[in-house]
Amino acid sequence: MWNYADIAKMIDHSLLNPTLTYSDLVAGCRLAVAYDVASVCIMPYAVPLCSELLQESDVKVSTTIGFPHGGHTTAAKAFEANRAIDDGAQELDMVVNVSRVKSAHWVEVQDDIRAVIEVAHGRSQKVKVIFENAYLTDDEKIRLCEICGELKADWVKTSTGYAPTGAITEDLILMRKHSPEHVQVKAAGGVRDLDRIIEVRAIGVTRIGTSSTPKLLDEARARLGLEAITTQAAEVSGY
Repeated sequence: MWNYADIAKMIDHSLLNPTLTYSDLVAGCRLAVAYDVASVCIMPYAVPLCSELLQESDVKVSTTIGFPHGGHTTAAKAFEANRAIDDGAQELDMVVNVSRVKSAHWVEVQDDIRAVIEVAHGRSQKVKVIFENAYLTDDEKIRLCEICGELKADWVKTSTGYAPTGAITEDLILMRKHSPEHVQVKAAGGVRDLDRIIEVRAIGVTRIGTSSTPKLLDEARARLGLEAITTQAAEVSGY
């Protein structure tokens, strides 16, 4: 059985839609605090705002690196990681270089991931490595799991939420099977109701990325017989 915190602390509340306004971002951060989720994943430029709004809460600040396509240079990703941490980010969701993965340039792929992990771990922060599984073969996903295990990534993550498919069950099972115990699994894209989050939790997923936070957690509280949370913050779209 699970309790409210078990579910709420799986959620990275996504504020990554490029059309979100400043007011949307503020509302989204306040919503995340009201529901006491794991983190807010916000656009890099808004990390200082997010850090300020979350500073009195137990909700972490997360942001993206090399998002959404992963094709940035490794030096740019490392710089972006350092700047995000300077601005208050505690968790970084980085996208692998999908082109290099598809080219089987595994040394370069590993160096790219290592650069961001070294920055983050050197500053006591964490990294989620986004594969973008919609574009990959199972063999490529497995090799990425192995690389992330060797580099001690904190999470492997299915997707950005902007590819044709997001977190499918078969990929989550594969990623959990081929990742060492010290690497957690994050599902992003398509986890939008309580039954689905319970399903992926049973597979071994510890985080999800979603903008459906109110729907998920209102349903969880209702099922547990808990009082509803009231907030003026509106749900805003992400993934």
